Amino acid sequence: MPLQRIAFVASPTPTARKALKALTERYGTVPLEEADVVVALGGDGLMLQTLHRLLGRRTPIYGMNRGSVGFLMNEFREDGLIERLTAAERSVVHPLSMKASDIHGVVTEAYAINEVSLLRAGPQAAKLRVSIDGHVRLDQLICDGMVVATPAGSTAYNLSANGPILPLNAPLMALTPISAFRPRRWRGAIIPQEASLLIEALEPGKRPVNAVGDHNEVKSIACVEIAMDAAIDLVMLHDPGHSLDERILREQFDW
Repeated sequence: MPLQRIAFVASPTPTARKALKALTERYGTVPLEEADVVVALGGDGLMLQTLHRLLGRRTPIYGMNRGSVGFLMNEFREDGLIERLTAAERSVVHPLSMKASDIHGVVTEAYAINEVSLLRAGPQAAKLRVSIDGHVRLDQLICDGMVVATPAGSTAYNLSANGPILPLNAPLMALTPISAFRPRRWRGAIIPQEASLLIEALEPGKRPVNAVGDHNEVKSIACVEIAMDAAIDLVMLHDPGHSLDERILREQFDW
């Protein structure tokens, strides 16, 4: 289907706002809910925000980098936008659902496109218990935290914590410890995307743990349930030869 109705969104930086003005004057714009495609002008943070705004709508998003790193974005150019949108390749990702219960019994539900992170919130290391599909797989992990990443998020915080890079179409999630102390040699795990994950904070009063799903933070958690929601498709568009799959491959060979 031709991508005729374009909605533009931009980060608040002067560079992004200047690009927004130029592109809307040239190509016009429609409200977000009426768009065939959304063009996001900014960095990876804006792309994640836009994906969250369009959760469940399947409207494709074409990002142009007006930020810093721009791993999820295309190169910025004013010319030839319609042709670029027509030729763009689709990358489909699925979010993680996070259901976090805090020590007071309050339950918070949220989605995370990159990762769910559990982070110690006090001076002492966290103690975590990890269960998969109702079976305890790690009775006690003493660490600074843990990252549960999607393939799309495997090159972000997960990679910084020495976690594995996952191909974008891999039906997998990465579990990566942050500064694991015991078991000392545990380097994480790769689990099927159909798996249901439960992470419990042991001694949460003495060793508080916070859970963060992208930009949603829950403090002093007792446990977090995490699963990939394969029923939700999030669509990103990239120029031919610069797909997200290609960028993930480059991350593994470019030093």
